[in-house]
Amino acid sequence: MPVEVTWWGHATCTVEDSGVRFLTDPLFARRLAHLRRRRGAPPPPGAAAAEAVLVSHLHSDHLHLPSLARLAPGTRLLVPRGAPAAVPGLRRLARSGLRLTEVEAGDAVTVEGVTVRAVPALHDGRRLPVGPHRAPALGYVVEGEARTYFAGDTGLFDGMAEAVGPVDVALLPVGGWGPYLGPGHLDAGRAAEALAELSPAAAVPVHYGTYWPIGLDGVRPHEFHSPGDEFVRHAARLAPKVAVHLLGHGERVRPEIAR
Repeated sequence: MPVEVTWWGHATCTVEDSGVRFLTDPLFARRLAHLRRRRGAPPPPGAAAAEAVLVSHLHSDHLHLPSLARLAPGTRLLVPRGAPAAVPGLRRLARSGLRLTEVEAGDAVTVEGVTVRAVPALHDGRRLPVGPHRAPALGYVVEGEARTYFAGDTGLFDGMAEAVGPVDVALLPVGGWGPYLGPGHLDAGRAAEALAELSPAAAVPVHYGTYWPIGLDGVRPHEFHSPGDEFVRHAARLAPKVAVHLLGHGERVRPEIAR
């Protein structure tokens, strides 16, 4: 089993490779500010079990302090360089036992024999709605028996495939949490373009169909429901050799890869 991917909803996934578990952007809340979870139950307590957690950027639906507080002491927490200065709560978590490591694009960290590379992302990395502290948004590539790319939040950018490097599995955002996507995001069509550039063996669409603003259920609801299916359709046209796995919340897959 080279790699197993579980999608818990939004950008939260467990990637298990070589017996090492990596958790991405954990968000376990039923409600976050003006957002509520509209599909899938919150992840079970076992979802917080991981040797390392990969935080892509500082937006509160990706760096969620109450969810990070559920991690066991000793868990390795990788965050963009500058994150503790922008989010002081991270320092409190470090004092409570999490092993905090700041990284930037180009850095590599080894977790129990598995390498994690930080790679660039095109996204506003600020802790909104206040600043001015900034930390760069990142993606990560987990390199064990497979090479699994977690894009976090990103738009398409020049040289994306070169910056990310060869990958076997791509976890790509295909939507968002509201009726409109701003710059620095991938919708289903642009995610399929990224997929064609990256050319992995397999892909899993994430970052859609989980949270939606309270009171906006009737505003462009297709933007909530459809991105996963749209990504499958666009990927079949632009990257027909890639096996796309459309997961439900809490479902897992063991993608077939050839190394």
